[in-house]
This record gives sequence, C-alpha cells and structure tokens, in this order.
Amino acid sequence: MSEYAQMFIAICILFAVVMLSRKFHAWKIKRAYFSIVKDIKAKKAFDSQTAVDLEYARHPTFRVGLRDHRPIALEHLIQDNIVGLTDEGKYYLKDKTV
Repeated sequence: MSEYAQMFIAICILFAVVMLSRKFHAWKIKRAYFSIVKDIKAKKAFDSQTAVDLEYARHPTFRVGLRDHRPIALEHLIQDNIVGLTDEGKYYLKDKTV
C-alpha cells in the first residue's frame, strides 16, 4: 500500500474517532438535561420563591473520576430559558412543559 493511501486511512480513522467522541459527549449532555429537569421537578422548584441550590451547579476545582456533564448542561438550560437562576444562585424550572 502506498504511503498516501496509509495517510488517507489514518486521517479517516482520526476523523471518525473525533466525531464519535463528540457524539458521545453530546449524548451525555442530553442525558444530563433530563437528569437536571427531573431533579428540579422532584424538589418542586417552579418559581423564584421555591428555587433550590444544586450541588452540581459549580465546576469542581479538584476533580477525580469521570467527567460530570451536569454543569455544562445546566448552563445550556439557563441560556435556553428552561431553567431560571435567582440572584442568590438558586435554580428553578421556568418552562414547565419540559
């Protein structure tokens, strides 16, 4: 096999690995969305008066183990106006149709 063919195959494999890892992290973030919404609904935080503090809302300074996708998912939920954030740093569910 020629050197160019080997380089092409290696680049294709590298591209496939990168795409699969992106898909995996997107899947994990999507699962975190549902986990966060379920957690907020279970705590009955539906407005700013009943808002709750979420222990996984902040990125840990020292992390051991697997990556936690919940802080990233929570930021996305806030940007999409599904979850609200109070001035005290507590969270509540804005969109009850989720």
